Parts: sequence; C-alpha cells; structure tokens
Amino acid sequence: MSDTVSTVSRRSALRLLGGAIAVAAAATSGLTPPAHALDRPDQAAGPRVEGLLAGLTLDEKISLLHGATDPDSLGQAGYVPGVKRLGIPPLRLADGPAGVRVTKHATALPAPVLLAAAFDPDLAHRYGRVIGHEGRALGQDVLLSPMVNLIRTPYAGRNFETFSEDPLLASDLVAAEIEGIQGEGLVATVKHYAMNNQEQDRMSIDVRVDEQTMHELELRGFEAAVGVGTGAVMGAYNKVNGTFACESKTLLTDILRGRWGFDGWVMTDWFAAHSTKEALVAGLDMEMPDGTYFGTALKSAVQNGSVSERYVDRAVRRILSVMDRFGLLDGSAPPRPDRDAKAGAAVALEVAKAGATLLRNERHTLPLTGRGGIAVIGPTGTLPFVSGGGSAHVVPDHADSPLDVIKSRVAKVTYTMGEDLFGKAIPAASLSPAFDTEAQQVGAGKTWTYDGTLTVSDADEWTFVLHFSAAPTARPKVLLDGEELFPLAPGYGEYFSGGLVSAAPDGLSVRRKTLSLTKGAHTLQITAQGGDAGQLFRLRRITGATRAQDVAEAVKAARSARDVVLFAYEDATEGQDRTTVALPGNQNRLIEAVAAANPRTTVVLNTSSSTSMPWLRSTGAVLQMYYPGQEGAAATAAVLFGDCDPGGRLTQSFPADDAHHPVAGDPLRYPGVDGTEEYSEGIHAGYRWYDAEGVRPLFPFGHGLSYTSFSYDDLSARWHRQGLDVSLTVHNTGPRAGVAVPQVYVGPSPDLQLDQAVRVLAGYRRLVLRPGERRRVTVRVAARTLSSWDAKRHGWALGTGRRSVWVGASAGDLRMRTSVKVG
Repeated sequence: MSDTVSTVSRRSALRLLGGAIAVAAAATSGLTPPAHALDRPDQAAGPRVEGLLAGLTLDEKISLLHGATDPDSLGQAGYVPGVKRLGIPPLRLADGPAGVRVTKHATALPAPVLLAAAFDPDLAHRYGRVIGHEGRALGQDVLLSPMVNLIRTPYAGRNFETFSEDPLLASDLVAAEIEGIQGEGLVATVKHYAMNNQEQDRMSIDVRVDEQTMHELELRGFEAAVGVGTGAVMGAYNKVNGTFACESKTLLTDILRGRWGFDGWVMTDWFAAHSTKEALVAGLDMEMPDGTYFGTALKSAVQNGSVSERYVDRAVRRILSVMDRFGLLDGSAPPRPDRDAKAGAAVALEVAKAGATLLRNERHTLPLTGRGGIAVIGPTGTLPFVSGGGSAHVVPDHADSPLDVIKSRVAKVTYTMGEDLFGKAIPAASLSPAFDTEAQQVGAGKTWTYDGTLTVSDADEWTFVLHFSAAPTARPKVLLDGEELFPLAPGYGEYFSGGLVSAAPDGLSVRRKTLSLTKGAHTLQITAQGGDAGQLFRLRRITGATRAQDVAEAVKAARSARDVVLFAYEDATEGQDRTTVALPGNQNRLIEAVAAANPRTTVVLNTSSSTSMPWLRSTGAVLQMYYPGQEGAAATAAVLFGDCDPGGRLTQSFPADDAHHPVAGDPLRYPGVDGTEEYSEGIHAGYRWYDAEGVRPLFPFGHGLSYTSFSYDDLSARWHRQGLDVSLTVHNTGPRAGVAVPQVYVGPSPDLQLDQAVRVLAGYRRLVLRPGERRRVTVRVAARTLSSWDAKRHGWALGTGRRSVWVGASAGDLRMRTSVKVG
C-alpha cells in the first residue's frame, strides 16, 4: 500500500502550491521574488469598503483604529466600537491559544505545545475549528491566536502557548489551525510578529538578528499564516534590530505586505504602541487596547498636516476589507452558533491523547495493569493541571482530578501529597501575642495590624505561605525581621508563584517565601487592608522537618504498592520567564526518594517546556503531558493504562541541565545585556545547535516512545521540480497497534556558500499501524525546505548538489540514510 502526503495539511496544499512553485523558481535563479502588492496609502479595496470609507468622518475612521471600553463586555481582551450610523458592527477580540478566554465557560483545550507533539496538521485544523466555533458562539469576532514564535530558549514563559523549535513543523501547524479557526467565521490573529521568544524584558528588549536567521527560522511560521489568509497579525512588544516591531517598516511593509502579499490588518500587542506617525506610516493599523497614540494624537497629527489622512484611510481600508471578507459588513456571516461542549470535549480528549509523549519506559512499567495496587503521589494528583496562566487561561467546563479517574479504574489506590504546597498552621505558642493565623477576616474599609514576635525552637528552613482573597496588589504586607516577605512583582509576575501552584483548593491566592531561620525570636509585622469588600487571609508555614515527613509518607506509600504514579508539575505564565529547567520546589528530592523505594515509578509531567531530570535513570517511566486541558485526567489515564498508544513526539530538545543548551552561558544570547540580545547562534537553534556543537540532549527533538515497535526500510529519494519525494516502508513489528512518526532530515548543500545546519527537519508523517502492518509512505519535501536565505540577494537560494537524506524516529535516532542530487 502506498501513501503519499506533504507536510502541510491537505486543505493548505493547493493554496500554498502556487507560491511554492514560484519560490522554487526564484530560488533556483537566486533572484528575490517580486512583491505581491505595493503598499501605497491609496491602494483601493472592493466597492462596499470604498463606499463605507467615503462616508466615514475623520473621528469615525480613527475610532476604528484603536480599542475602547466595551459597554457590554463579555470578558474578552479587546473591543473596537464600530460605526452604527453606517452599519459597521463592533469587534470583540478574545485571547485563545488553548480555548476562548472570556468570563463564561469554554472548552479548555490542551496547550498548543501538546497539540504540536502529535505532529498532525489535520488535528491542528480540528483544534482550530473548535476554537473558531466557540469564539463565534461566545460573541467574539477576532481571536488573538495562534502564537507561532519559535521555542528558542527553554526558559521562555510562553513556550507552552506555541508549537516548536522547528520552523517547518510550526509553519504546518499554524497554517492548519488558522484554516480551522477562520473556516468557522472567526478572524485569526497570528502573533507575535516578530522575534518575541522570551518574556523577560519583552516590552523593551532589542533583538539583534541577521537576515538569514530571521527568514529561515522565525518568519517562516508567519509567512505560512499569511499564505492561508490569516485576517490579522499582532505586532510584538520587542524591538528588532533597533526598531520596535510595531513601527518597523521592514517587518510591516517590506516583508509582510511587499514580499508575502498580506492583505489583512496589523494590530499591536496590548500597550505595544510607541508612536503615532512612525507606526502608522510603517504599516501598523490598530492600537490596542486603547488610543494613546492612534486616538486624539492621531487626529491632531492629521489636522496639523504631519500625517496624511491617506494613511488613516489605508488602515481603515485594511480592517474593513477583512470584515467584509468574513461577512461582517453586509450581514452575510452565518448566525452565531450555540456552543457544542460535547464536541469540544471530544477534540480536547483526542488532542491530549495524541500529544501524550512517553519519554522513558523501562522494565515494562507501562501500561499499568492495576494489579498489586497503585500509589498516586504529588499535589497535582488531586489538583488537575488544565492550562498555563496569563492570556492562555480558560474557564473550563469541568476538570477531573487524575486521582479520581485512576480510582475509578483500580480497586486499590492510595494517595499521599509528597510535597505540601499550602502549608500548615503556625503554632499559636510560637507567636507573641498569639493570633489566629488560619482565618483572619478584615472587614471592608478596615485595617488589621499585628506587631509581635515569632519564636523558632530550632534552626530550620521555613517557607512562609500567605493565602489571601484580595487582589494581588492589595494582599497583606508581611515583614519578618524588617524584610518584606511578599513584595509586589511587576506585570504578570503578580499572578505567578515561581513555578509552584498559585491558588489554594478553596480559591485563595497563594504566595511563598523561603528563608533559613535561626533559633530564637524574630520580629513579625503584618498590615492587611479590608478594601471595598473585605479580605480573608491565612499565614502558614512549611519547614524542613515537615518536608521530610511528607517525603517519608510518600516513600511508605510507594513501598506498599506495585506501581507508583507520581505527578510532577510547573506553573508557567505569560509575562515571566522560568529561571531554571529544574522542577520547582522539593519535587526532585521527592522523585529521587520515591523512585529509590519503588523502581516501578512513573513520573507524569505537567510542565510548560523542557525539564531536566536528575532522577531519570531510577524511574520506570516518564510521561510528558504538558498542560493537557479539561480532559487531561481522562487522557492521562487512557495512556497510563494502555487504552491508546502514547502518540506524541517532542517538538523541542530537552537539555540535560541549565548548562547545556543553545543560550546557556551567554547572557547576550539570553536574557540580554543592557537591553540588547543577540541571536548569535544564527540558524543553529534547537536541535541544530546540538548537532553543530556535538552536545547530547537529555531527549532529542522528535523523541517519543510507543507501546509497540517499528522498523523502517526501503528508503529512496527522488528530486523533481517542486522538491523531493522521500519514500520508505514502515513496519509495526510489535504485538499491538501503535503510532509511528517517521521523520525526514536533509543535510546541507555543497553548492551554497552560506551557513547551513548539519541537518534540518524536511518532512514527517504520523501513522497508526496495526500489529504486523507494513505501509509504504512518501513524504514530499518542498523546494523551500531545501533552500537557504541569501542575505546578499535578499531572497531564497535552492540548495543544489548531492544532499544527504536521513529517516528516523527522532533527530537523535536516525536509522536510514541515502543521498539525492538536487537541481
């Protein structure tokens, strides 16, 4: 049986094919492809749009170019009021990388990084359809998603919101998801254009990157989004080569519109505007969420002649043209549908199972049988980890705990927390004067103060844990020996707790501070404000002694069961980067102790990105589930018990530790020095860096195990005008059905005098094979993938000559090799 497929979704293939052929021809000649459209201020649109534009006053035009307060807010991120007089409806814009973020319930889908792990553009299309359908059902018009920035550093706080370190995979998935979103009538906004690969100093960092690196890596996903007709593009906060992205003519006009032919509108990220004339002329169309620069300031600039009104018209024309395309101007858009929660849940479950990535499985630890009992360990065994923080948070329809799902399948299940996240009461006898640290209620308009001492009986490490009901910026102020324990953090950091769970089971916010305390008395001062609605707070503690007790209880439970399932986690959010690839808190020590007590320990990781694992060799299995959405518990159990094969593969390399990855040891690469960072690794990002430097990762890009086994053979490669056809036979040699993801990698061209990687991902295929089944597949490799960006000619150059072709199960497991002459 022969099976041929390209690495883009079938729905994308026809639309992208013409562009691919044109690029291939241009690449062969070495010439820059001609601009698709000149970006003149007076460029015309359709008659409906031009008619509306002619009828708008200057004030009305400007009102369409910036956000405003929604009088009937649905809890979405942004609002543009429209012009009722002319029948131009308002626009509501919602966050939504993993589901629609409003105040109402929505399907909480798995994080995009888990979706990407399935290596399945068709699944990404269905993922997008769920979001598109629900966005319209929940009253939204524009989705502020998907995010396609590459995973460049393992520390980036939003790695879970995006897809991959590889540009080909990211391009395929973003194109497919956008088609799904917009096929349901919701405008998609690809973000953050461009080079927004970290959260630290994201508002101001100046990314210095060469032209070849930018085009070969980061920009490919945005180009793919434009290729399938994304309605909007969101400009990033950061600078690129000295200019803010939201006022960069190079990015917004020369590349986005001139080279790629983008015909939608460009909006800022929230509060990412920095100028009026410079941004508008460069190609920015909308400021969000308000009109600091594109409101009164823009009107004054037009009236005093410093900005031509033609630029205002150009921006309005772009916005109205997209609205017209989606049927929002003439009422031809389909009626808003009802939510289909059941269908959304089904896709959420399918994605979570398809992206579940089995990193290790020794001694037949998995699948579990349930015989002999199971010990479930870890706080997130009972606290379901649904999604990350920031704009990715969704109000889920439901979220079952993994413990409850496991208990429904196995008669003998024990549970122990292993690590106390929320603390225990401070003994009253240690406080002078004593007060109830468990339930201090401060009335509205009241102030509660405490000035006393805390006496510690033995020197120990203490973690103070503050629970509070007020807004983060109004939380109680706590000072120990004059040091403020919980100072305010900037931005989203206020909603983040260093990777640890930031909310108690009863919903109170949680903050922690760890100190080494000496024996004796310490001054303790607390001030709490009741505010308008009053406030409840608790002050608790965790000590070295209580931690040791928690670990001892976990070890006891592990020894009494045949199998252990230990849930480990890390809470990540927009606005703040991670500080390490290590698990937060006491989790590494907990895993080491439990695995030493029971080698049949499976560690389930609910983490945002790559994680170091100093305990790896002592475990039986490791299952990476990232943030699995509202159906995460059911999906995790399905994989653990073998109801389905773990279908995921890593879309990012996992480093062994903080010292061995592409940005380690060079602060200029990350997080930047004096406001500037340099992408000095060039095109050698992700797995390309590991290949170039000869560094072995903990787990390579593309890695993921199955409950069966596969062999690959009969490799061949054939060049034709559109690229390569790489054919191979995949054989399920094991006893059960399973998922194989053969990956094609291509080596450098001998004819190009340009920097090239040792090898790059050129194609892949997700296959489900029955026991004993053999299937012949052909993976098509596009000419673009075989090309490099020539900065001297400002265009793509086809990499001709004899090139190596590898096929394997990951970037570190390349099982077959051949060569083919290109060009």
